[in-house]
Formats: sequence, C-alpha cells, structure tokens
Amino acid sequence: MVDVAVRPVRLEDAAPLAALLRADREVLAPWEPVRDGEWSTEEGQRRELRRVLERAAADAVLPCVVLVDGEPAGRVNVNNVVRGAFQSGDLGYWIASPHTGRGVATAAVAAVARRAFADPGDGGLGLHRLQAGTLPHNAASRRVLERNGFTRIGCAPRYLRIAGRWQDHVLYQLLAPEDRAGPGPDAGAPAQPGAGQVAAGNPGPSRTGRGSSSRVTIGPATASTST
Repeated sequence: MVDVAVRPVRLEDAAPLAALLRADREVLAPWEPVRDGEWSTEEGQRRELRRVLERAAADAVLPCVVLVDGEPAGRVNVNNVVRGAFQSGDLGYWIASPHTGRGVATAAVAAVARRAFADPGDGGLGLHRLQAGTLPHNAASRRVLERNGFTRIGCAPRYLRIAGRWQDHVLYQLLAPEDRAGPGPDAGAPAQPGAGQVAAGNPGPSRTGRGSSSRVTIGPATASTST
C-alpha cells in the first residue's frame, strides 16, 4: 500500500525537496526550465518556498508538497490564480523518480484539484477551472491528467521555454464538478442547477481545510497503473 498525502508547503520542506531535486537533476532537466546551481540547494529552495508562501497569502497560488508514507516526494501546485470572470489557475507538479509509476502523481493531482474547486468556506479556492500544459511527448504526464478527467483543449506553439528552448505544449482543462454538465448561461437559456454527468475519476469537491492534508491510500491493484 502507498499512502499519498498533499499539504501546503512549509519552510522546513526546503531541505528534503532540495535533496530530491539534486538526486533527480538529470531526470527533471528535459521537462523543466533551465535552473541555476542554487535551485537544488537548501537555501535556494527556502527562498523559493518563501516566495510562493507570500504569493499564497495574496491568493495567487496554492503551493503544496506531495508526501508518500509521510515523507516529501515532490510538489503539486495551483499557480497563476486569476479571479474575476475567469476563476482559473494553472496546475503544475513533479514527483521524484523513486515514486513514479505507482499512482502517486495521479493521486496528488486529484487531491489538489478537489481543494482548488472546494468552496473557500471549506478551505478551498472556489475555482471554476484548472488548466495544465504538457510537452506533446510527455506521455506519462498526459496520462495523469486524463485519468483525472482533464480534457484536451488545444496546442500552444512555442508556449514555454523548457530545457533551454521554446517548446510546444498540449493544453488541458478541468472544470469544477458543478460546471461540467449542460450549457452555460450564455448559450441562450438560463443555467440549470444539478450535478449532471461527471466522468469517472474526476475529482469532486473536498471539505479539507487549506492548512491540512488531503490523503489517498493506493492499494496494490492500482499501484502499477498510474504515473
């Protein structure tokens, strides 16, 4: 059994996260922006965590750490939160290589999506949608998104500078459960209440507070089927 939990980052996560990044420097390099040498140091990660915690206090991000059996195993975040008429955020995540292929990323994305869509009164962000972009050849990341109900919405040419060059990305989105079924109010008729049809595997709303953990236990039947 694999116990996967997601909680907001803390400054004391800097040392274990830095150790994971150093161990996986070559594994992560093809999928990330070029990083300077300080990125994978404890002090570099502490600066990064301070930065994202300040942005979290301004309601701009939801930065989380992924725990496997109680130990840090990666990060999952909702970045670039936009309010107003958009109510959207960008999903990002990475999982240390010893934990890939065990369903950890799939569980972590599901947990943070529940929190992103939950009502603010229940500790969530109250978002309408999440967007995620992945390199076209990153089949593992695309499977994680699709298993969580994300749907492809297009391709953005030269979208992000990854591994030192501008690269195309496939874009996905996931709508809040209450927004997934039926026409919107701009389709010529008033929006109707009701949950409607929700695809299997889509994360629903959570009542987990923003300062606590969301926890998922993965049994042996699913451990080898997800990334």
